[in-house]
Amino acid sequence: MRLVLASASPARLETLRRAGLRPEVIVSGVDEDAITAPTPAERALRLAELKAAAVSARLGDVTDALVLGCDSLLELDGEALGKPGSVEAAAQRWRQMRGRTGTLHTGHCLIDTGNGKRVSSSVGTDVRFADVTDDEIDAYCATGEPTAVAGAFTVDGLGGWFIDGVHGDHHNVVGVSLPMVRALLRDLGHGLGDLGYPAR
Repeated sequence: MRLVLASASPARLETLRRAGLRPEVIVSGVDEDAITAPTPAERALRLAELKAAAVSARLGDVTDALVLGCDSLLELDGEALGKPGSVEAAAQRWRQMRGRTGTLHTGHCLIDTGNGKRVSSSVGTDVRFADVTDDEIDAYCATGEPTAVAGAFTVDGLGGWFIDGVHGDHHNVVGVSLPMVRALLRDLGHGLGDLGYPAR
């Protein structure tokens, strides 16, 4: 079967590739800012479901694909923090986060285009941020990396220097929980072998 990733995230794509899959990418075009939910975890899940549904609908009569939608948000003080969008906003975010722990929620939704069945779940991973200096914040944010990622940080890129610890699924912080995707596959009656694992 084809695995279609309904996400523009290069980190998600690379995580799946390193884990032995060869997904196709179709960006959903869902307006993330227009979606609200009672909690950050529910919002991340809702966005993942909408992304997967949008791409599944675009595939039309395709019956041999599994569409994976994902979305990540950082929860701090009960607030959902997505992509800051600018260097200034990212720096302000980091001054708020430093020395503290937040929860990175990633929603996952998997749709089988053959029968229309869908399963979804959200995974939360605690992230402990270093007590970084203003100079470190300014240098990191000036790279532009934190402006376009949930929570204004990466654990697998330039931001890795400033993450003191992760409690839970590390890959979830990168953007996709491999154990969760495997569980969702099983819920739909599929296994990794159906997706060509391990790809060479």
